[in-house]
Amino acid sequence: MQAAARPPGGPSRLLGLLFRPRATWALIARAPVEPRQLILRYAVPLASVQAACEVVGVLVFGFNIANIGVHMSVVGLILGAAANLVLTIAAVVVLAVVVDRMAPAFGGVRDRRAAVNLVVHAATASWVGGLSGIYPSLAIPVGILAGLYSLYALYLGLPTLMRVPEDRRLTAFAAILIVILGLGLVRGAITAKAAEVGGPLSASYAPR
Repeated sequence: MQAAARPPGGPSRLLGLLFRPRATWALIARAPVEPRQLILRYAVPLASVQAACEVVGVLVFGFNIANIGVHMSVVGLILGAAANLVLTIAAVVVLAVVVDRMAPAFGGVRDRRAAVNLVVHAATASWVGGLSGIYPSLAIPVGILAGLYSLYALYLGLPTLMRVPEDRRLTAFAAILIVILGLGLVRGAITAKAAEVGGPLSASYAPR
């Protein structure tokens, strides 16, 4: 009897998705990780490290936009980071449900485990890019590039994990992108409100 395929280890998946996404999607499709295990052992640790880097980065280096220094209380930073972490994981779960349910509309198949693997693993680059939050001046440009790469990874993974035909992949990706943008707006608004509980923002001019 042939042994069942085992999913590649966490570090292997992470590096593969960053540097060899096509080949790594094929490996993941052959041996997908159980959703609960994937979220608790992969998504939560990566998102938690990102959140911690963002808090430490602002506390150590501060944050400024166009020479305007933005100041937040420690409580506000922690509350905002905690809210963002919880909402990020919630958004991953919601997006996976949406991807699973909409796949047949674009010629794909419903597969909850595959959808969770697609959404969580596609976010790898975004979470890794979030480590740049340790130095806030780099966080925005690096975050944008990492986010775009995550979207590219998601686009590559659609046919492999959800069996979406090539001729309908772009349409399916566009529909998913709309959902991602909506979830991002909701997450951003709630995170901002949570941060405000710790105290109002203050700003000061910081000339070079």
